[in-house]
Amino acid sequence: MKNKFLKYMFIALIPAAVSSCTKFDDSYYQNPNKPTEASGTQLIANAQLFLPSLSSSAYGVHYPQYLSLTTYTDNTRFLTKNFDFETWYVGPLMNLEEVLKKGETLSAVDGPVVNQIAIAKILKAFFLWNVTDRWGDVPMSEAFKGIEIPNPKYDKQEDIYKALFKLLDEANTSIVLTNGTIKNDIIYKGDMSKWKKLANSIHMLMALRLSKVNPTLGKSEFAKAYQAGGFSTMKDNFSYPHLNQAANQNFWYNSFSTLGRKWYALSKPLVDQMAPFNDPRLSVYGDSLATGGYAGLEFGKAVPNPDVDIPKVSLLGSKLRAQDAPVHLTTYAQLLLAQAEAAKLGWLPGGDAQAKTWYDEAIKQSILQWTDSDEKAEAYLEETAIAYQPAKALEQIATQRWIHVFPYGYEGWAEWRRTGFPKLMIASDINNGKMPRRDGYPVNEAVNNKASYDAAVSAFPYGGEDNLDSRVWWDKP
Repeated sequence: MKNKFLKYMFIALIPAAVSSCTKFDDSYYQNPNKPTEASGTQLIANAQLFLPSLSSSAYGVHYPQYLSLTTYTDNTRFLTKNFDFETWYVGPLMNLEEVLKKGETLSAVDGPVVNQIAIAKILKAFFLWNVTDRWGDVPMSEAFKGIEIPNPKYDKQEDIYKALFKLLDEANTSIVLTNGTIKNDIIYKGDMSKWKKLANSIHMLMALRLSKVNPTLGKSEFAKAYQAGGFSTMKDNFSYPHLNQAANQNFWYNSFSTLGRKWYALSKPLVDQMAPFNDPRLSVYGDSLATGGYAGLEFGKAVPNPDVDIPKVSLLGSKLRAQDAPVHLTTYAQLLLAQAEAAKLGWLPGGDAQAKTWYDEAIKQSILQWTDSDEKAEAYLEETAIAYQPAKALEQIATQRWIHVFPYGYEGWAEWRRTGFPKLMIASDINNGKMPRRDGYPVNEAVNNKASYDAAVSAFPYGGEDNLDSRVWWDKP
């Protein structure tokens, strides 16, 4: 991290050094059609370009056993333990930090400054939430100081969560809705009412992560965000829109169509959770076999003969790997499931009756989102194992969440770690028979930022080493 931060800061300082040497009025020579620095909304848009990578990942889809690899199975055997988080810091987070540093000095030409700042805070919270959920303690408070602090400390995940709750609160209360539209917004086209709902929806999902480690704080934060108002329709979904062009195409399209790789098949655990109950989403998640029906590939094991055996398993669905297929990051159905769990836990009023209402509606909305029709939802909900059962409600809600957020692997993995549902098994020859609990820190951190790295590893909340087996703070045993 050290070298990349220094490099970024050096580049950022060059324009200032040059301008300080001239005696002329620089504004006279500036071409308005060739700005010398990005505007606030351009920096925000650039950060948004990184959003698909959170979901569309050659690694993330395997952590909750969504996809199996037909060939080259290293990723499904979790042979890589250390992952680089620098991309997020020097990419989207640095762009957003620049917006926040400029603050009130931002130009209002592209929309109200307070709204630009609010969106930057929401996106910063979303990216950092993903980073800390993968690695645990990570740099935050000192992460963007550049030359001033080249070796940032690792903040405690508990402190990061509290800081992100505050960031989302600030964004929510500051948003101006009347004449508040901003330009260059890839996600919501400048609609601030949707950004406001997103801030509260993310807040609720984050609060639910604390159900085991700090339910008191989780309940308080969840209820507050619920009262402030989250998603109320599928049209509020936080989704990234791809285009039918190479410069902005879906990751899976590139893998399947451009590169011709038939590597990614639905996993057997996923198909086994969906096929027996005629889950209508399965026809979107995977391709049916030539003989009809669906077949999942055993997780972590390649097919013996690709030419012969790949047609015998269901590959990732063609709809999901279309060039312009969107990536769903936070959705209405996902929030409904969170509210159902909150009601079951007593965080929201209504008990099982309210939990069932939200659970049923979440399934209907999920099926509608993925299939463009909810006509098969009632039949699915009548399946004995699917129909809401108070004694098994938490498992049912967790399993439906795991199914719904496919193929957003890192989110599915985080919720699996928190709840333990569905019950996923793993072969004894894969990571010693243990499902991963976190990602290992980047290898260069042990050298470039040794003191901070050592302090973070020694402070793991439940002990362990810097590998896939130690637990993050909210992943309480």
